[in-house]
Amino acid sequence: MADIARLAKDIGRPVRLMEVCGTHTMSAFRSGLRSLLPASVRLISGPGCPVCVTPDRFLIQAMALARMPTVTVATFGDLVRVPVADGYSLERARSEGASVEVVYSPADALAMAERFPDRVVVFLGVGFETTAPAVAWTVRQASARGLANYRVLVAHKTMPPAMRALLDDNEVRIDGFLCPGHVSAIVGTHPFEFIPREYGIPCAVAGFEAPDMIEAIAMLLEMIHAGCAEVRNQYRRGVDADGNAQALAVMNEALEPCDAEWRGLGSIPGSGLRIRDAFSEYDAGRAMELPSIPAVAGVSACQCGAVLRGVITPEGCPLFGASCTPAAPQGACMVSSEGACAAHFRYARSIH
Repeated sequence: MADIARLAKDIGRPVRLMEVCGTHTMSAFRSGLRSLLPASVRLISGPGCPVCVTPDRFLIQAMALARMPTVTVATFGDLVRVPVADGYSLERARSEGASVEVVYSPADALAMAERFPDRVVVFLGVGFETTAPAVAWTVRQASARGLANYRVLVAHKTMPPAMRALLDDNEVRIDGFLCPGHVSAIVGTHPFEFIPREYGIPCAVAGFEAPDMIEAIAMLLEMIHAGCAEVRNQYRRGVDADGNAQALAVMNEALEPCDAEWRGLGSIPGSGLRIRDAFSEYDAGRAMELPSIPAVAGVSACQCGAVLRGVITPEGCPLFGASCTPAAPQGACMVSSEGACAAHFRYARSIH
């Protein structure tokens, strides 16, 4: 921390560093890292929580699927409690008879389809490059095994295009990025090189413990002080420049880039992943009849979108800690264990 304090003093102006990984968000709050930084160095949360950035439109389609008589929706647990504009959630739909099962991995959903051949099992594919390879593997396995009753409703997203969108947003000021360690373990460091090259913003790939993040923050401040910008890798024990070739090969075999809608950021070109035409029978969005969902306004007064863009802190939302708590969430950022609002509520909220 002494190096950070010295560098902050030498820089002599406020610095805003954004972490774009939900695990970094939770680690920073849990460890108290934010409170240890000099006043001029501000760590802000970005769109790094996969559940948080999943739009309401996707959740409404998932609920429609779960209400179909022969369909079971399989999903990670956090997604079940995310409310949409009318207050409904997958959890509430399940309480009214919809078939929703919580699984720990997409492989569990694939196994469920094998065990129950009379039902169509639809896995909700959300998350970034970290989870996409495992979902792609299940699609490939379903094809190899001839499982006609397995589908994926896909909302996978890729992080670099979202980081570009943030840098192009006039409301957001970012002096440096803590790049996501999990994503980087898959894709490597090369996909982030456009940020220093095109925007002059330094990046540091970081591990998830407080000492990792401290070292990465020091790397960013060193670059800012020196007036240089590049991608540096603090998380060398888990990340190399080229990423995980096997995971990328599996992902690229079954999935391809597409435009995607993000909560808070809108539609971002090339930021999503969809199932390739060769595996289209396993794409719930194409193989099943889904309702056409118009633009969804979201929960009134919820500022989750602004939190995800780093425009406000969780306490800047009028619902935070009042009508919106982990026990009664009004928005996705209060639901997920990686959400900025949930982490802030648990570890850093002001008590009046």
